[in-house]
Amino acid sequence: MIILGTNSIKDTGYDVDNSCRFDDGSSDYLNRTPGSSGNRKTWTWSSWVKKSTIGAGYQFLFSCTDASTSTGSIGTNYNGDNKIYFRDDLISLNLTPNAVHRDTSAWYHIVVALDTTQATASNRAKMWINGTQVTSFSTETYPSQDTDGSINLVSGSYQHRIATYSGSSNFFDGYLAETVFIDGTALDPTSFGEFDEDSGIWKPIDVSGLTFGTNGFYLDFENSGALGADVSGNTNNFTVNNLTAIDQSTDTCTNNFCTWNSIADNLDVTLSEGNLKVVHGTQLVRRPVISTFGVSKGKWFWEWKNTTSSTPANIEVGIVNYASPSSQGRYLGQSLQGDADYTTYVGDGYIDMSGTQTNTGTTYTTETISIAVDMDNTLIYFYKNGSLVNSGGTNFSGMENGSGFIFMANGDRSGGSSYTASVNFGNPPYSESGGNSDGNGYGNFSMAVPSGYYSLCTKNLGAYGG
Repeated sequence: MIILGTNSIKDTGYDVDNSCRFDDGSSDYLNRTPGSSGNRKTWTWSSWVKKSTIGAGYQFLFSCTDASTSTGSIGTNYNGDNKIYFRDDLISLNLTPNAVHRDTSAWYHIVVALDTTQATASNRAKMWINGTQVTSFSTETYPSQDTDGSINLVSGSYQHRIATYSGSSNFFDGYLAETVFIDGTALDPTSFGEFDEDSGIWKPIDVSGLTFGTNGFYLDFENSGALGADVSGNTNNFTVNNLTAIDQSTDTCTNNFCTWNSIADNLDVTLSEGNLKVVHGTQLVRRPVISTFGVSKGKWFWEWKNTTSSTPANIEVGIVNYASPSSQGRYLGQSLQGDADYTTYVGDGYIDMSGTQTNTGTTYTTETISIAVDMDNTLIYFYKNGSLVNSGGTNFSGMENGSGFIFMANGDRSGGSSYTASVNFGNPPYSESGGNSDGNGYGNFSMAVPSGYYSLCTKNLGAYGG
């Protein structure tokens, strides 16, 4: 029925309500100076992570550094290689797995534990991803026994930082949820998650009862006005930098939301804000953006908003039957595949279905466009500011390719001008006052969601038939 990332199909029983969305272009991060020295030999860090970009420079997830000397850190893409790293220059620690993690539609659970008191070198630093210990490394260097690492160091300008190295570079781009630090105990992932007995999917469990230790913290991101609030009971709160209430997200490891697909060949397209904001460039050769989720049945609702003025005939939003933008050519109306079809609502007022145009008489530029996709009856409905523009819907029967999947899309017909737009698959990257959710209670939309239609999140996708 669907195409989506891992860790997300089934109702887990324990729900994570919120994550924090970090945008590297906005220099978003959290920082805290420990008030007292913690245990520098033994600790555990755990977080659920959804990446927004791949192949970029080193993106820090957690670090303790004065930004100029020794650094203890957990991060990804150190050499642009999409690997998860655990490093500490102070004690010559470097765990670099052979595996890469490139899926920007999925949530990963990362656990890292340090215990330099162990007699066996390989027991002094461990890493788990999605509940499974990493044992295959391209670089595997362990610290000497009983050495003190950088994490928990209280000296001069040393700080604990989340989503950056120094506060001025190496920012993380993506989402974090259930971010936990245990000071003084090396734990394995069963303290933070478990394998679902039916699906075998690794899922989170309630961590509120753990012993967090002196500098331990638990960030659940449930307070939009204080995204750095520690709810462990220690009040080890973090200072918020460049984040606002808008960066609190409902895209989590227990309800994964659709975004634009950043690992497709989005030529002359720049994504940001957790892959929910797109800037279409001015190159003659460019690509549309395509959703991470594809659907083959059911009824689905989403919204789109162009935020900059543009020639109406250049902007288009709708659906395609290929997950690869290159299959669509320069724009959604130019197919490079014989069976690559599309149905789009264009700013000049026309609905273009694989080259057949119908004039709705309703143009748009910066209005909110709502899209209702009925896969069961192969009908698509477009709304401008809540008003239906194609009465009775547009039938896209026969558009599905061999896989039977349809993907959401947004394109640009002209390379002479650029425009910026944001998508709302139920988890908007902008302040949305509409407050309209679907029948299952998910999403926040400008207009009322038509009866029987649902937002593109895994709670809905799984409930519909998995």
